[in-house]
Amino acid sequence: MSNMGGKSIKSKKTAAYDESSIQHLDGLEHIRRRPGMYIGSLGDGSNENDGIYILLKEGIDNAVDEFSQGFGKEILIEIKDTRVKIRDYGRGIPLGKLEDCVSKTNTGAKYNNAVFKQVIGMNGVGIKATNALSSYFRAASVRDGECAVVEYERGKKINSKTGPAKKGSKNGTYLEFIADETLFGKYSYNMDMVEKRLWNYVYLNPGLKIICNGKEFFSEKGLTDLLQNEMEGKPLYPITDFTTKFEDNQFEFVFTHTSELEKVIYSFVNGQATTDGGTHVNSFLDGFTKGINEFYKKNYDAKDVCGGLSVAIKLSIDEPMFTSQTKNKLGNVEIRTPIIKNTMLSVDDWLRHNPSDAAALEEKIVRNQKAHAEINGVKKEAREAAKKISLKIPKLKDCRYHIQDGASGANSMIFVTEGDSATGSMVGSRDVKTQAIFSLRGKPENMYGRKQKDIYKNAELYNLMMALGIQEDISGLRYSKIVIATDADNDGFHIRNLVLTFFLLFFEELVTSGRVFILETPLFRVRNKTRTVYCYDEANRDKQLKLLGTGAEVTRFKGLGEISPGEFGQFIHERKPGESEDKGMHLTPVGIRTLKNVPNLLNFYMGKNTPERRDFIVHHLSADIDA
Repeated sequence: MSNMGGKSIKSKKTAAYDESSIQHLDGLEHIRRRPGMYIGSLGDGSNENDGIYILLKEGIDNAVDEFSQGFGKEILIEIKDTRVKIRDYGRGIPLGKLEDCVSKTNTGAKYNNAVFKQVIGMNGVGIKATNALSSYFRAASVRDGECAVVEYERGKKINSKTGPAKKGSKNGTYLEFIADETLFGKYSYNMDMVEKRLWNYVYLNPGLKIICNGKEFFSEKGLTDLLQNEMEGKPLYPITDFTTKFEDNQFEFVFTHTSELEKVIYSFVNGQATTDGGTHVNSFLDGFTKGINEFYKKNYDAKDVCGGLSVAIKLSIDEPMFTSQTKNKLGNVEIRTPIIKNTMLSVDDWLRHNPSDAAALEEKIVRNQKAHAEINGVKKEAREAAKKISLKIPKLKDCRYHIQDGASGANSMIFVTEGDSATGSMVGSRDVKTQAIFSLRGKPENMYGRKQKDIYKNAELYNLMMALGIQEDISGLRYSKIVIATDADNDGFHIRNLVLTFFLLFFEELVTSGRVFILETPLFRVRNKTRTVYCYDEANRDKQLKLLGTGAEVTRFKGLGEISPGEFGQFIHERKPGESEDKGMHLTPVGIRTLKNVPNLLNFYMGKNTPERRDFIVHHLSADIDA
């Protein structure tokens, strides 16, 4: 104990720091100890970026890479409960190197551009992460009548053998794995998310057939099929496609415009969806805008040129540099100039050969100019009004770190709550570093059928936009996650739908980029003298009542305000590995299967067809509603 300035301070005892403190972990051990470095978050399968989908992706990527090199036109996938099986008909991993390829990091053929060109996996880690993070992992390779098999449990080899393959077995690779529940906790595969990924694989690889759980995925026209199937609104001119080459790289894009004001971009690099864009996307948009301005000899703003643009972009490149292991954003700067140049030339050629389409596009650009000018005028009025009210955003209890703060704000989130009672429960239990709260006064205005300028005249929605940082542009978003936290009753569901309608109509990209979530809170608390369990449905409530015995009592939570801050804390923090299912935050991501479904969906549920909607609800009270 030491004494400084009259105060005694206890010294904290630490272990000796000497040669014995230094540890060495082999590749698979390191992956298990630090999984976040390799696959991002672990998760329970409710988010498309959860680790189980990364493990699945790594196995499929290798099979797709075989197809891209001209070997094997079919991939078979089976996902049953937590067990995944993947079989391709490519060349098969060289038998003598099978064990190295699935267990030794920095080992693989993807480093050799003479053997694998412009592939998805190129860091020599992917399938090793799947092995390390699985409770059971099996890999087999068939080459010319011979077969090699190796098996692992939690990264430790338990079996290996080589010998003749079964008669009639085709060349290729087989993978089987079960993601380790001791690391991931209880999880499940959302097949809608899986199928979305599989469609992307076949859109990017025309002619490839994938069969998953008996369902076939196939595309003949590639990116054109993608845009046609996903596009919202009617195209103003036929979908147009271009393929250009520079050095050993290939750049392909298909595009059209709709009557909408916002642009929609699907971008990929070597078969990897780059949901956060990157150099190839920014370069294309610059080239597209410059090409149009040079053709018309005008100086249109990029926002007006690209307003309503629907485009799918695919880049094939030998040495892609992504900004993270999950490969969501491309960083290669050397491709900027050639992509801009090739895009400009392609757009100019299209405009010259399609005068009627060129006229339709210019009319669209002029309409965009007028719409943006109108919105900017209302924005200015709203900004001035906001300054007069207060420098502080009403109803916002902010957090310390945001997306713009880098790693510190990577897990930042804002809870959009229903009234002050729910906010009161959360304020005392939130993490003030990364969790903000915005409280709605009640039911916000239904914005269906309104114009974008109208949202700037609505004080509450404008305050919500300011809280999110998107009042000027969606690029100003301050939080990684937007979590809608309303009561589990009719009023709460209605408020949830009103907020989602607002996002889908005017800030669609928040939803399509996976930023919006629903907070699931427990409906019941079941407890006896020694144990308390929180249940999210009636089935689990009944199960826990039996387990806790006749002395157990049940409390039904009708609203978030009924849950004390002490209890609420465990429902807005991440569940730790190994914790029971009733612990931790339960988030349901808001996703869209296809954008073209959105207008009809919003029109039915939020439009003025009240009798039809009432009749539907009466006859479908227990049915799932799926967008």
